[in-house]
Amino acid sequence: MPRTAASSRRSRLSRFAAAFVALVALAGYVAVQYVSGHQGAPRCTVRAADGGEGRSYEMSPEMAANAATISAVGTTRGMPERAVTIALATALQESSLRNIDHGDRDSLGLFQQRPSQGWGTPEQILDPVYASGEFYEHLAEVPGYSRLPLTEAAQRVQKSGFPQAYAKHEPDAALLSAALTGRAPASLTCSLPAETVSGPGDAAEVRADLVRAFGKDVLPAAGSAGPSAAGSVAVPVGPDAKADGEAPRRGWELAHWAVARAGTLRIDEVSYAGRIWTADTGWRTERKESGMTAVRMRLAQ
Repeated sequence: MPRTAASSRRSRLSRFAAAFVALVALAGYVAVQYVSGHQGAPRCTVRAADGGEGRSYEMSPEMAANAATISAVGTTRGMPERAVTIALATALQESSLRNIDHGDRDSLGLFQQRPSQGWGTPEQILDPVYASGEFYEHLAEVPGYSRLPLTEAAQRVQKSGFPQAYAKHEPDAALLSAALTGRAPASLTCSLPAETVSGPGDAAEVRADLVRAFGKDVLPAAGSAGPSAAGSVAVPVGPDAKADGEAPRRGWELAHWAVARAGTLRIDEVSYAGRIWTADTGWRTERKESGMTAVRMRLAQ
């Protein structure tokens, strides 16, 4: 029996409906797989200091750890927050804050510095502390860099073929630098599921990392921060509080450094100024408020 026009239309509609249902099902499957694959994945987030609906930036623990090193090296050299913002924006553009062992021609590391252009040996450039120090040394030689547009200041150091690319990273870099220099308390957090932290932490390794990033004066004579429990590190901050009662900026700089490098150094708890961060819950207020004389880190066991 020949098919009528109406039956042909019904057939086409049926096929269209079936295809639509299949497409929706596929989209649902992909969404579920994405969520299940990313739920519980380690990640770090920095948010605007006001804690409201402001800007936020999410990154991997590797990126956060490198950002913390860049900031620590800058403040240890006496560079202002603006310099840290310029350095972070540059590294975001050049390497996405990853210490990569390849790049254009012989470019390497966080800032894609080139051995052939006098930045150092490949081994030196792949050391984030060294690479950060070299960046700041060149930035400090730029007259009035803190008053220049970020793109221009970064370009004076990098001499990139795409100088305008740095500008797009300025908002995220500014968020990061506010947290990592200690101006924005408890604004950086990392989520590190237990299964992603391999092995117990090593207090000697944490202390060595602190000294490399902040210099030997970061850890004064033993006992100056009070007793440290086994499997923990206490870092002295200084005065108990500022005149206005706020926690010293240095304390939050060290606390955020510890959180950002928690995955690398296997730190599972950081406490300072009445706040406590844990690898599974983030920041919260302590029931028993801690003092402001030291940042305390508990290591994974």
